[in-house]
Amino acid sequence: MKTRRLGVNGPKIGCIGYGAMSFSDMYGPTNEAESHAILNGCREHGITHIDSANIYGMGKSENAIGTYLKANPTARQDFVIATKATITRDPDGNRCFDNSPEHLEAELDKSLQRLGVESVDLFYAHRRDPRFTPEETAENLGLLVKKGKTRAIGLSEVSPSTLRRAFKAYPIAAVQSEYSLSTRAPDLGLVQTCAELGVAMVAFSPVGRSLLTDNPIPRERIPGLPFLANNPRFIEPNLSENLRISSGFCALAAQMNTCRSTLIKEKLPLLAYFGDFCASI
Repeated sequence: MKTRRLGVNGPKIGCIGYGAMSFSDMYGPTNEAESHAILNGCREHGITHIDSANIYGMGKSENAIGTYLKANPTARQDFVIATKATITRDPDGNRCFDNSPEHLEAELDKSLQRLGVESVDLFYAHRRDPRFTPEETAENLGLLVKKGKTRAIGLSEVSPSTLRRAFKAYPIAAVQSEYSLSTRAPDLGLVQTCAELGVAMVAFSPVGRSLLTDNPIPRERIPGLPFLANNPRFIEPNLSENLRISSGFCALAAQMNTCRSTLIKEKLPLLAYFGDFCASI
């Protein structure tokens, strides 16, 4: 497994990580035993970066990781664990973002309890709260490093300018953004800014939520998966067109004997079905 550094002075992690959103039924029903089997597979194949969030199954993902760590006490040293907070609901039940220090610390405390650890390796602001400047958000996250509750901080889905401003206020170890052959927006400055500042660019969904594999999620299953059923990529006629386009990539990869799906099926069999991969670049 090739490695990447998590921030300027951070630990080295496997260049392929595991996105544990799948532990919360986002891609179909799963259970704790299956989640634990995946974590076993991660350790076997040198996958050290595990990425979760407080809203993944409203704690289900973190709970699965926590019970695994409790059952396997030596596993904590094998993993670099990341989690996130910020996405919440206002009093009327509407989705909103909260980057206040009180909210971030309260949610991280809950995550630590579910994970069964004293600190995580990386804690992200899941989304930017417009009530706070990038500098304020970075400083609010930095307080949690000073309190020993996370070793490093990150941002998710931000622009290059937001990253630059936040980085000046407190060292940002990583930025998470969707990035794949079909999602190229980070090429418009974010990838370059991360490289310049020494920030790890964590690409989530690098296999296009299955569309860039030999075995995309069957169309008959999609209506039963609310997360995908409301995603424009998986709604007709977009789905058929996306499958048509991505089939060309898979055919080319197969000709080059570097098929992504072949690698997933042969080298990472457990992850093929449940993973929302993260790759650090």
